[in-house]
Amino acid sequence: MRILITNDDGIFAPGLRALLDVFVRSHEVTVVAPDRERSAIGHGITLHQPLRAEAVALDSGCRAVAVSGTPADCIKIAVLDIMEQKPEMVISGINPGANLGININYSGTVAAAKEASLYGIPALAVSVQTPGSDHYDEMARYTEALAGRVAAAGLPFGTFLNVNFPDLPIAETAGVRVCRQGIEMFPENIEKRVDPRNRPYYWQGCDAQTFHANPDSDGSAVAANYIAITPLKCDTTDYTLLGDLENLID
Repeated sequence: MRILITNDDGIFAPGLRALLDVFVRSHEVTVVAPDRERSAIGHGITLHQPLRAEAVALDSGCRAVAVSGTPADCIKIAVLDIMEQKPEMVISGINPGANLGININYSGTVAAAKEASLYGIPALAVSVQTPGSDHYDEMARYTEALAGRVAAAGLPFGTFLNVNFPDLPIAETAGVRVCRQGIEMFPENIEKRVDPRNRPYYWQGCDAQTFHANPDSDGSAVAANYIAITPLKCDTTDYTLLGDLENLID
């Protein structure tokens, strides 16, 4: 397959390297990824400054390009300019830290896969539960096998898969669970400080997400050591409300 690999952690991130090492053995691979970490940037794109794209040597024999923009920018530049043919599959990751529940809305990893699906390209966003995992290679091999099955079956336009691994060897996971996105909020905090010039500034933080009250959610699956696979859609219309809303405004 013609594979495009990207991420939100930067082109030299170990999770991306693990994917590249596996996919390059059997596929035509192009890497187009941010030139620096772009975590939690969501689906932002760059409009008010130029984007730079520089060739990078990754010792894999494939074309690799570092982009000065966001993960969504990387997909656009790859599809519209860098790649001579549209990729047959986009893999975004492997992100060091799970992208589960409402965090999906903030994730650059997920946004790259979402952007690809808007071009009609099947896409996987791939993350692992904790940073610093020792199991990237196994996860990359699992991702390649999953990509093959997805390519054979296809995905509807505007739908992509969000895949989250527990930080375990694949053989020690509880299996695979297809599940929904959790939507529970988690405790947040804003710490206000004052700089030496007496100007206020803020650090934003939050507690870890908990999902145990909702066993069918993605977060609960990973907490129970399952590989969680969630189909996500670009169309965010609330179809259940359409009729009621029409009656409300008539």
